[in-house]
Amino acid sequence: MKDLFLGMGTGHSIMLLAFVIAAGIWLGRFKIKGVTLGSTWILFVGILLSHFGFRIPSDLLHFLKEFGLILFVFSIGLQVGPGFFHSFKKGGLMMNMLAVSMVLLAVLCTYLIHLITGEELTTMVGVMSGAVTNTPGLGAAQQTFVDVTSGASGADALASGYAVAYPIGVLGVIVVLMLVKLFFRIDLKKEKAALEMDDASIESAMRFAFEVRNPALFGKPVSAVDREISNKFVISRIFREGSVEVPTADTVLHEGDKLLVVSSKSSEEVLKMLFGQEINMEIKEWEKLDTTMSVKKLTVTRPALTGKRLGDLKIRATYGVSITRVSRAGVDLVASPSLVLQLGDVIRVVGHENAILKVKEVVGDSASGLNHPYLIPIFLGIAVGVIFGSIPFHFPGIPQAIKLGLAGGPLIIAILIGYFGPRFKITTYTTTSANLMIREIGISIFLAAVGLGAGENFVSAITSGGYWWILYGAIITIVPTLVIAVVGRLVFKLNFYQICGLLSGGCTNPPVLAFAQNAYGTDYTSVNYATVYPLTMFMRVLVAQVLILVALA
Repeated sequence: MKDLFLGMGTGHSIMLLAFVIAAGIWLGRFKIKGVTLGSTWILFVGILLSHFGFRIPSDLLHFLKEFGLILFVFSIGLQVGPGFFHSFKKGGLMMNMLAVSMVLLAVLCTYLIHLITGEELTTMVGVMSGAVTNTPGLGAAQQTFVDVTSGASGADALASGYAVAYPIGVLGVIVVLMLVKLFFRIDLKKEKAALEMDDASIESAMRFAFEVRNPALFGKPVSAVDREISNKFVISRIFREGSVEVPTADTVLHEGDKLLVVSSKSSEEVLKMLFGQEINMEIKEWEKLDTTMSVKKLTVTRPALTGKRLGDLKIRATYGVSITRVSRAGVDLVASPSLVLQLGDVIRVVGHENAILKVKEVVGDSASGLNHPYLIPIFLGIAVGVIFGSIPFHFPGIPQAIKLGLAGGPLIIAILIGYFGPRFKITTYTTTSANLMIREIGISIFLAAVGLGAGENFVSAITSGGYWWILYGAIITIVPTLVIAVVGRLVFKLNFYQICGLLSGGCTNPPVLAFAQNAYGTDYTSVNYATVYPLTMFMRVLVAQVLILVALA
């Protein structure tokens, strides 16, 4: 029993890790003036217990830290993957430029502190890595130091500076987010509504009503009309001669037909030119006329449909049922024939009840079909991500190769799997609760491991002169993030949730991402976090090595 509490065995390690996580989560339930640090408390509980002698073997601690971070970033990548490239087109270049600016500002602050105070630049690189919570940057800097000096002497200062500045790196960004929210008087409901409206205007499917007035369409079948323009749209229903019908590919359009069309907002003007006239018919009016039709939502639960194009199912031609939209991750997409299906998609169908029942058999629509976990893509993706993160990238003039590391590699692979997986019939679906469970377990293990590792030398480093490192770390954390947050809000008109994702991703700071999601109640930050994280991780690792080379020159 004594070994369980004071030893270094497996039982002691598991018990200590579980206690740190449980205590940290419990403390995270308490709020001060409506604000809580959430799971970040796990980090501080770990530091406290480690200071008083509760430790985990270093090899096991390193594994737990890396594996927890991999689980966290991989679940984020799977979640944001389907919409990642769309978000990049909407402003990803600008977001990445802001993130790179934040990296360079941190480097500038680090070098200026070195010049003003005379603190060793090698030590300041450790402080900078901790201030931006970038473990791969610390590891790359240590390796470069050893390679250049042909020995490990002096590399310990890097780790000490990192350990002291890391908690400040977490708290500093959280403080900046709170200040931005207070200074700009952020209304979270309005910010969230603005993002939802932005998504709706670009991505979401919308209903329009038209009357056929274009002579070029008279007597043409629906299939021919589909080929007239490249814009994605679906003719959901046709009203003619007092009755409503679901059109098939062979249905011929007549002058005066009233059409209910589903398309994106950006296609509205093109559709007006195609059909001739937009009319004011609300969906309620269509429902009154549509007495013989049923509208149902069916969920794609057959794994065999993953990667198939919607047009390949030939639903309209075979069953006379119209698919008007596809809902994925809360976003309504236009049900174009080229849309690639994936497990968990919810399709909205219109047709006769008996025909819809046949379509239901085709897509599955079984709740139990989504309960089965698809683990092979997850663990295979992690394996490929670790390999990818270990690939060295060589640059002229830099002796040490740059790697994305055990966090950057799996994140990029998860994004690619989430986006391209269905095209290659790879089932990547996880329920929201399952994804959240993986994410929370990962970040909890990561924070506990970092805390237990940092606590051993935390107090001694401070008392031996490292208390100045706290101030240096605070400057390196707060100044760049605050500047970029203010510029992003005032100049680039960024939404608050975009700022949260930008700062947490730009500082490669998973604890801040977890805080923002828990405190502000949304997953919007994850998309922007994942958008800037890969390039930022690369830059953080690169500049840490460059500064070491400058210090030893």
